[in-house]
Amino acid sequence: MKVFSRTQMQAADAATIKIQNTTSLELMERAGNEVFRLMHERLQGAQIPIHVFCGIGNNGGSGLVIARLLIAEGYLVETYIVNFSDKRSENFLVNYDRLKGIAKEWPHQLKSVEDFPVVANDAMVVDAILGVGLNRPLVPWVGKLIKHINASRAFTLAVDIPSGLYLDKGPDDPKAVIYANTTLTFQLPKLVFFLPETGIYTQDLEVLNIGLDADFIRNEKEEATLISKNEVLPLYRPREKYAHKGTFGHVFMIGGSYGKIGSVILATKAALRIGSGLATSFIPSCGYTSLQTAVPEAMVLTDVGEKCITKIDFDSSIPTVVGIGPGLGAAKQTIKAFEEFLKEYKGSLVVDADGLNILAENVEMFKLLPKKTVLTPHNKELERLLGGWKDDFEKLSKAKEFSKQYDCIIVIKGANTITVAADELFINTSGNPGMATAGSGDVLTGVISGLIAQGYKSLQAAVFGVYLHGSAADIAIQQTSYQGLLAGDILAHLGKSYLELFRKPQENIPQ
Repeated sequence: MKVFSRTQMQAADAATIKIQNTTSLELMERAGNEVFRLMHERLQGAQIPIHVFCGIGNNGGSGLVIARLLIAEGYLVETYIVNFSDKRSENFLVNYDRLKGIAKEWPHQLKSVEDFPVVANDAMVVDAILGVGLNRPLVPWVGKLIKHINASRAFTLAVDIPSGLYLDKGPDDPKAVIYANTTLTFQLPKLVFFLPETGIYTQDLEVLNIGLDADFIRNEKEEATLISKNEVLPLYRPREKYAHKGTFGHVFMIGGSYGKIGSVILATKAALRIGSGLATSFIPSCGYTSLQTAVPEAMVLTDVGEKCITKIDFDSSIPTVVGIGPGLGAAKQTIKAFEEFLKEYKGSLVVDADGLNILAENVEMFKLLPKKTVLTPHNKELERLLGGWKDDFEKLSKAKEFSKQYDCIIVIKGANTITVAADELFINTSGNPGMATAGSGDVLTGVISGLIAQGYKSLQAAVFGVYLHGSAADIAIQQTSYQGLLAGDILAHLGKSYLELFRKPQENIPQ
């Protein structure tokens, strides 16, 4: 699914108005009707207090449509106009008059803190104060109103976007943003819903189709792509009957140091579990017995060093792809070995963990990376690579520039892992909080490496691998819970993540 920016959403509205010979007022009516339809479907006429807070722009106009439809259906509605300016949008004024025409009581006018209503925690709030057009700091008393609504603990539904959020930068005051139980956004999701800094303001997101022009949406280049099953299914490569292990490539996994051999075990096993035909681990001598025992399917080469890697010595023509970094450590000999390896190796490469930390401390090594190298940092590793950032939007901007500068792919791990390839962003939707556990990143390194070995392009492998990795965790938690999930559980369910791709809604994947 495409993710559009503010200007793209505005352009989609304008194109729809022109092509469908309609009006912005009609689009507002569609939006309000869709929100009302969903609310009515779920509330089924329940007589709970509903407080509808409307700003004075187009988002507020949608709120007035919702209030009018709720009142007409017999719900207990109180409507409030948040008067933060003397200006009113034309569509707001039309819908204000329409609401006055049917309401027993005209909307309450809010102009200061003294006007704030009491909102009980068993009530429902509809937040239509500010929409996607927010481009300046809040009037102070409006910020206090938002905090007042949050403090009520009432169930809160945000219309299009929680008030106080910008579409292109972090909030001015993190406490002056609506914490929405549900956000009903129009036509397409927005990037702001999937970033750590701003995604916290929406617990549940639903996208409502309001009939914007399909051709415009299809032809417009997206700001980002939301990755779900529908997007990854076309990437899947079925196996031919007469294929053999050589058909599916050879992963060469470099890593490990004394006390950290488990990382390479997880990565190597994941590469095989995701479908690589062959795998070899290159590790310090201390890990030989444990790796041969834990992954009997893999081959093992050992460094002359006992506790860390000191020289990466192998025939570089053998592997289809190299993964490097899990448990690698940062000993001086290892750093030198990594640099010498990069000077010689020009094939497909995936770098994680200590491999990333070594690069961050030795920036001259960036230029040695083969083209389309996949880097898989978590937030702290990314910060070491890029330097700091003021908000998540700047983080993505810096990641794009880094990706373009070094012609690499960056997989930013998190609740919604984002894969960055130059100006393209791919936002993952699979996965769960249980994945915040030691070793899950090592499994991902193996998954992406294993997909590249099978012939997937590096970007395809990153996007598809992140999805399968998260899907495996989603299947696993049905048995383990979030708290009980281990990286090994993700690994064990990788095969079932393939089955999940083809599962019909009514079917269950065997646990």
